[in-house]
Amino acid sequence: MIKIYMSPSCSSCRKVKSWFDDQKIPYQSINILKHEITPDELKDMLNKSLDGTDDIISTRSKVFQERHINIDDMSVGELCQFIKENPTILKRPIIVDDKQIQVGYNSDDIEIFEKAKSLASSCCKKGVCPNFDDCEHHFSDKREHCEDNCEK
Repeated sequence: MIKIYMSPSCSSCRKVKSWFDDQKIPYQSINILKHEITPDELKDMLNKSLDGTDDIISTRSKVFQERHINIDDMSVGELCQFIKENPTILKRPIIVDDKQIQVGYNSDDIEIFEKAKSLASSCCKKGVCPNFDDCEHHFSDKREHCEDNCEK
């Protein structure tokens, strides 16, 4: 399942969601202003990033600069707490799937998630998906992947 960590006012986030919608690629939209990032989610992002916190934390954010934070001195738990208290320090959007992460909207780079479309469509076929006619992959704005309904 592709997860898009975003905020509603972010224009790049809206572009990413629109691209996934246009490609009919299922995803889960996670509003960082309402959703508390868990240590497991943060570890997952960091493990998939090339440059660790540099990839996901905006050091140009007002909060970051005012508090003179040194991310390298924080434990994962402390960083989660800091993000919980200041979610806008996260760069947006952050797109994560089972193997990769992409931060920001880049129309060329986002195509790496195109393979998710073929995976979803291979699941959502008559005879493969027992709930094909009612499959949320086709009909829901929730964008939950049909594999939740499929029997493998």
